[in-house]
Order: sequence, then structure tokens, then C-alpha cells
Amino acid sequence: MGAALVSETADVIVVGAGPAGSATAFHLAQAGLEVALLEKTAFPREKVCGDGLTPRAVKQLVAMGIDVSEEAGWLRNKGLRVIGGGRRLELEWPDLAAFPDYGLVRKRDDFDERLARAAEKAGARLYERCNVSGPLRDERTGRITGVEARLGDEKKQVSFSAPVVIAADGNSSRLSLAMGLHRDEKRPMGVAVRTYFTSPRHDDDYLESWFELWDRRGGRERLLPGYGWIFGMGDGTSNVGLGVLNSSPDFKELDWREVLRTWCASLPAEWQFTPEHMTGPIRGAALPMAFNRKPHYERGLLLVGDAGGLVNPFNGEGIAYAMESGRIAAEVVSQALARQTPHQRELALRGYPRVLAETYGGYYSLGRAFVSLISNPRVMRVAAERGLSHPVLMRFLLKLLANLTDPRGGDAMDRVINGLTKVTPRS
Repeated sequence: MGAALVSETADVIVVGAGPAGSATAFHLAQAGLEVALLEKTAFPREKVCGDGLTPRAVKQLVAMGIDVSEEAGWLRNKGLRVIGGGRRLELEWPDLAAFPDYGLVRKRDDFDERLARAAEKAGARLYERCNVSGPLRDERTGRITGVEARLGDEKKQVSFSAPVVIAADGNSSRLSLAMGLHRDEKRPMGVAVRTYFTSPRHDDDYLESWFELWDRRGGRERLLPGYGWIFGMGDGTSNVGLGVLNSSPDFKELDWREVLRTWCASLPAEWQFTPEHMTGPIRGAALPMAFNRKPHYERGLLLVGDAGGLVNPFNGEGIAYAMESGRIAAEVVSQALARQTPHQRELALRGYPRVLAETYGGYYSLGRAFVSLISNPRVMRVAAERGLSHPVLMRFLLKLLANLTDPRGGDAMDRVINGLTKVTPRS
């Protein structure tokens, strides 16, 4: 190991340039702060995702000045097509003041780079191939004061120093672990697996969800708590995958790649979801849900996105919440660093978990109850078979599951959902 280089300094260090980290860095740079954005790989790079973005995520892209036009390579969608219990229902995204009425699709290898470049354009210093090895700490207080990293192909040892550090390094979040912040194993987790096929369904203008995933091992039939998806990419391929909750008794035993292969084999042959039309391997990733790592602020370190377990437990959506938490963190940090005394700065930083709890706490508590409910195969079966026969109920569920309501005013459905999230305990 070579000698450490002269320390790089910044106002804020952001570890990880996924959607959470890039959004955080963008908004911090927009506020005039000096930001070091550290990404362990180089762009473009692969990430496991359904590639489908709801209107909630679209709003955050627009806030970052991203060109979301079809001319810029985005595929728009009208809403969600739900299939289950022998029924099929198309639900358009709700018409709201708070969110646009369309979603988007784009591959993650390209999507993440666009966000990182937007942060860079705003003024953040982006370091690719920068592998963070651990935190630097004040020996007296244990407070994080920066990070150690190895930079570039030559793996030069570098230290980055800043008064505030943001962990945006995903589900495993080695930086959080090094600071003693571990996952709450009682909170729900999911797994997502997906692959791509060349398919005539590539230009579908709806995101498609299948509410029935079956475990047919040993001659039995068991409905799994999760869903399958088919998202047309507009480039001749479809993203096909599934998301399943760890509430299944057989969660650790099942080969999820095999479950995906079996499900694809049951779909119509003309869709071409067969091995010879597969354009890449089946890949999987964990979905950390419902604040499964806390506290979200501790001794100079803020957690955003998957590092803080911000995936929506209702539907497995992570990108919107990654970007939103990044914006929230940037606002808190900007205000904190403008304070004149260490006490005042710390007081402001400690407000970050409270803002997250006020924003998502009640909704995520409802989501955990929802996860427990659908873990019962009987409930899951009834929901799939009967729910789709009630379009009004399904429109309500779309708003609830996708977290798409107008916060003030709105229609009767909005008021019911907003009321539920306000009265549900935040935890």
C-alpha cells in the first residue's frame, strides 16, 4: 500500500453515485456547496432494476433539469396494467397537481450515468473508480470526518475530508456498517431478479404487473408474496422480472432465478420470453424496505436511499425514494452548514431523521402491515382473484401502492390515504 496522498477536502462527501447519491450531490452543488461524489465503479455500469419509473420519480428528474422527452431517449408510459385472477385491468396514472401523469422507462446503466453527469454539471466533483475502504473518525468523539479510498486503476490511497458525509452506497452500505449502523432484521426485505428478452412487446405504453407467482415444487402449488413485471424498453427488448418479499416461509430456500424461468415459460410463446431470445444473464438484488436501517443520522453521517432502507414496502419502488431522500438530505445539510456554531450545525443535522419520519413514517408503517397481510397465501389469492373485479378499488390501491396523492386537497381517495398515513404511528 502506497503512502496516502494529500487529503482532498470538501464541504460534503457523498459515497455512491446511484440515484440517491447523484441527487444528493446535485442539490448540494446547486446550493453552492463543494461536493465530492465518490463512485466505486465507472460509468456506464449495470444495476439490477425493473427500469420502470413512476410519476413520483419523474418529478425528481424534472427537478434535476433532466431532459425527459422522448427525443432524449425516454419511453413514456400511461399507467399500470394489472393481471391476476384471470382478469386484466389497465389503470392510468392519476391526474394530480403534485405529480405528472406519466411514467418513464430507461435502462439503469444509462439512467444512473445521466444523473451523475447532472450532478457533475451542477458543480459536484465526480470521482469514478473510487473505492471507499472506510471512515475517518475523530478519535475523541467517534464522529466521521471523512473517508479513506483507493482511486483509479492504480488504486492510489486517498483521504477525503469533510464536516458531513452522506452514505449512498446501497443496501450493503459498508460505510454505515463501519459506523455501527446495522439493518433491522425485523423490517421487510425483498429480492428482485430480472433479465432482458428481444420481444415484440418492447414498445408497450403501460408498465405491466402480474399478481400471481406460484411455487410449484414437489407437486404443490403455493402463491408467493410478490409480483412479476414486464416493462417494454422501446429498443426491441423487454425487461422481465419478479419481486418477492422475505415473508415467504421458503424465501431462503427458493432459487429465484428458477422461479423467473418457470414464470417466463408459462407466458405466451409469441412474446419470446425464452432462453434463445434472452439478451443477458438473470441478475438479482436485495430490496431494503421501510426504514430497515436506522438512525438515518449519526455522528456526522446521513443515510439516503437504499443505505437507509427507503424502498417502498407496498411496491418495491426504490428510485423515487432514493432521489427524494437525497433532496431532503441536501436541504438539511445546506441549512446546517450555514449555521455559525457547531451546536447549531449539529442541531440542524439531527433534524434529518425527523423529516424522513414525517415524510414517510406513517406510510411505511402501513406498508409493513400490508406486507404482513399479503404474506398469508389465502389473502394473496383472494386479492388476486377478486380485487381486479372492482376498478374503483383498484384505482384506490394504485394511488396507495404507488404513493401518488395530492398532499393538500385532492379527491376523496387522496384524503383517505393522506388521513391514514397521518394517524398511523411513525416508526
